[in-house]
Amino acid sequence: MSSSNQVITLGCRLNTYESEVIQNLATQAGVNNTVFVNTCAVTSEAERQARQTIRKIRRQNPNAQIIVTGCSAQINPSQYQEMPEVSKVIGNEEKMQLQTYMHLHSADKVVVSDIMEVRETAAHLVSGFDGKARAFVQVQNGCDHRCTFCTIPYGRGNSRSVAIGEIVAQIRKLLENGYQEIVFTGVDITAYGADLPGQPTLGQMIRRVLGLVPELKRLRLSSLDPVEIDEDLWRLIGEEERLMPHLHLSLQAGDNMILKRMKRRHLREDAIAFSERAKKLRPDVVFGADLIAGFPTETEEMFENSLRIVEECSLTYLHVFPYSSRPGTPAARMPQLDGNIIKERARLLRERGEKAITRTLNTFVGKTVNTLVEELDGELIKGKTDHFAPIHIAGSASIASVIPVRITKVMDDYLIGQRL
Repeated sequence: MSSSNQVITLGCRLNTYESEVIQNLATQAGVNNTVFVNTCAVTSEAERQARQTIRKIRRQNPNAQIIVTGCSAQINPSQYQEMPEVSKVIGNEEKMQLQTYMHLHSADKVVVSDIMEVRETAAHLVSGFDGKARAFVQVQNGCDHRCTFCTIPYGRGNSRSVAIGEIVAQIRKLLENGYQEIVFTGVDITAYGADLPGQPTLGQMIRRVLGLVPELKRLRLSSLDPVEIDEDLWRLIGEEERLMPHLHLSLQAGDNMILKRMKRRHLREDAIAFSERAKKLRPDVVFGADLIAGFPTETEEMFENSLRIVEECSLTYLHVFPYSSRPGTPAARMPQLDGNIIKERARLLRERGEKAITRTLNTFVGKTVNTLVEELDGELIKGKTDHFAPIHIAGSASIASVIPVRITKVMDDYLIGQRL
């Protein structure tokens, strides 16, 4: 890539993957002295950070061309069109096409098409992820569901899947380049395959990929919907050691009335049944979850159910989002909670999450675990275990390598280990 270009990634793992595609396409098209900002629209705070980032880039680099893309640019292009710092706004579909970069200097400031018209996800072979120890592979994009708080379908379009052959080719390329851990990412990966010939499920796709690429030793999954796990995936959770024992759930709340008002597909009983079945199949599995604090109409009693589900589902890694009203969504028209209540409930959920992390980390003391090396900080190795627990180890190792480590103690919110 031309060193005069830069891609700033905000938001999800899918954006991380797509930012590598942006870098590659910009290089192919001969683009220079350009900063691409790949935005997120999951909350109003994410959009505020995007605008703040753009202004900061302009202050630091007064001569650079600033191109804004991503979900926020797709959903609300006019807010960036009106910013004097911005040279061009391109949509989520356009950012994945070489011709966009070939015509970057065209007169149109906004090049954003109707994402709902997109029916396929274009395959792009990515050779690596700059500065990252694990590699992300897009298996799916878009979402067919309409949760009442969410604008992401309007940024990503309808659900569409990547063909198994393309996924295999991408993984092989990344493994050739030294990556040992692959993360399957998308917007709603449990919806995988419904639009493909034969309608393979997510579990069937994973089983075929692991059979076709025996050299892939570590596979991790991004967010899962607890009621959309197919039987093949359940078998893999129980039997496949190459599938990492760390499952992240798109949970959002632990109260049934709030889940219904969110228009989620599961109830709290479904989430608890999911975690119990997963633990029965793989006793050492750990769970992460997304939870929204302060959804409209949430009472103290409803919030208590969300607090309780942390223990009931044995959750460890919580992604807590204070509820953020998104214009045009059904939830924005519901009775809103006071901002201070939302903030306090988010704090209480995070506090509950911190206790869960400490509890889980203590169960690893004295055990031997594999660790993916993510960062070298002087004489200190920083990485994550199979269970996604952060760990520090004295010594040195190459980034993206996997090393066996004996856990000696817990320090704050990470493990201390000794290399074997």
